[in-house]
Amino acid sequence: MDIRTAVFNAARDGKLRLMQRLLRDKPTSEVRALVGEKTSGSTPLLAASRYGHLDVVLYLLEHCRADIELGGSVSFDGETIEGAPPLWAASAAGHLSVVKALLSHGASVNNTTLTNSTPLRAACFDGHLDIVKYLVEHHADLEVANRHGHTCLMIACYKGHRDIARYLLERGADVNRKSVKGNTALHDCAESGSLEIMKLLLKYKALMEKDGYGMTPLMAASVTCHTNIVEFLIHNPQTVKEERIDALELLGATFVDKKRDLLTALRYWKKAMDMRHSDRTNVIRKPESQNLIPAYDYAREVTTLEELDALIADPDEMRTQALLIRERVLGPSHPDTSYYIRYRGAVYADSGNFERCIKLWKYALDMQQTHLDPLSPMTASSLLSFAELFSFMLQDRAKGLLGTVVAFADLLGILTKSVHEIERGLKHVAQAGVVADREHSPFHKALCIILHLVCLLEKVACDDEQDVMKKRTVHRLVRLDPRGRNSYGPLHLAVDKETTAVGRYPVCKFPSAVVAELLLECGADMEARDSEGNTVLHIAAQNNHPDIMNVLLAAGAHFDMVNDAHRAPFDLLSEKEIAKNLVLPFMHMTLQCLAARAIVSHKIECRGHVPVQLEAFVQLH
Repeated sequence: MDIRTAVFNAARDGKLRLMQRLLRDKPTSEVRALVGEKTSGSTPLLAASRYGHLDVVLYLLEHCRADIELGGSVSFDGETIEGAPPLWAASAAGHLSVVKALLSHGASVNNTTLTNSTPLRAACFDGHLDIVKYLVEHHADLEVANRHGHTCLMIACYKGHRDIARYLLERGADVNRKSVKGNTALHDCAESGSLEIMKLLLKYKALMEKDGYGMTPLMAASVTCHTNIVEFLIHNPQTVKEERIDALELLGATFVDKKRDLLTALRYWKKAMDMRHSDRTNVIRKPESQNLIPAYDYAREVTTLEELDALIADPDEMRTQALLIRERVLGPSHPDTSYYIRYRGAVYADSGNFERCIKLWKYALDMQQTHLDPLSPMTASSLLSFAELFSFMLQDRAKGLLGTVVAFADLLGILTKSVHEIERGLKHVAQAGVVADREHSPFHKALCIILHLVCLLEKVACDDEQDVMKKRTVHRLVRLDPRGRNSYGPLHLAVDKETTAVGRYPVCKFPSAVVAELLLECGADMEARDSEGNTVLHIAAQNNHPDIMNVLLAAGAHFDMVNDAHRAPFDLLSEKEIAKNLVLPFMHMTLQCLAARAIVSHKIECRGHVPVQLEAFVQLH
């Protein structure tokens, strides 16, 4: 173990004497360098602050002159927080003595993590009232919001910390401050189910406003099934009758899908129905359905008490009613709408009714692609669910279940929608003018899912016309030239073993020669390079797949193109694979290539002495 790691471990474990022995007789410059180094993303001071070792913190500050603001990575409940300064870590962990020491040594009380979370917000999150008070008394800003626009008051309400919420309100926290998505502390309180805090917020003049999805706190309580909040707010003078009705109907739908409690759902639906007819001179009727939805088997919402009573004899119809209500009340742009459609489809899949599942999932996917941002996590999740379902249906263990035949049209339809999602994402990036976004993880995830769908499609029999349709779709993808992490294109991913791990359940195994061959047939560029200059042949070599290398070489891949580290694909194969003689270099070398490599290895300047086309050829080597 090197001394840097030993110093870090001593700080993390609170072993002051060991640390003193390690740093004894070291020059000041070396000591400062050692305590400034990061191990697993964290400095010794950050680790000592996280675990509350006051004596180590004081030693690092006073004797080692550690940087008091240097942030790093810390973990809480399995989640890693990046860029956390020591004061943030001590506040989150509840170490008041360390918080006092850091502030007395000049720590900035409002220094934030990479997500703009302050030490005060960290203390509010875990309910450390003593630290909250101390930070506020030392000029912590109550209104600094994180990257989502969530304030300290909002997080205290969401976590149900009543005393902290009261203290923040007493100190002047803005009770009606809105987040990026338009929710207020009342929304967070409604979602947490704390009626006491709800009453406290209303006492401080909190307004019943709508968030970015058009949801009021009453509606937020309905979708989270907090009946105490719903029962309280339907009597609040800030709510109108129509909203009370919608909230009760939505609460019933939540009991159907979230609690699986059909009797309670029916009770709330009846209460809403009574409220609709409470004034016979002004009955509030449900809007007429203009277009009946095939995914719901053309069902309509019930409109009378008699129809409601009849539902209890047909649980499946009751579940469909819940979907209809949620879509009407929340609208198609709310994430819960498509989420519960997918959930209902999954229930059908579990019972072997794959046809009904696919119908519902397609409807949810269309909804997401119409109303959500391109490459949203929810859309990616839908596409992955299709890949996992089709994979299961194609496996032997699904034989004998209802509807296990995978229709070519279904699989191709989802592949087409997946490629469309890439098109949407590229268009969005082009409009935003951010080229780097092409390589961010949403593209990578979507591309991996697409390759699994392509792999599955190759397992389904098709006629000549369907084969043409399949290749046109893959050609559309190739022509877009989408890139994932490390600037991997589809062909790079097809020959990379990491592509296998796309979700929780196995779908297809990569590298895949079948997928690579189809991409090549549809025009994929074999000489495309990733961010480190690797061609597809390099990636196949890194994965020790000489069989796929031979496929690529047979298709015309250039064997001795070098990457940014000046290594050719053959250089990346393991000695074990080379020994098998499955890839023979001399079979793919030309005199032209050997001459180019000789020029490069001897550092001969050829510019101006050979044609321009040959200059480019030499540079490849």
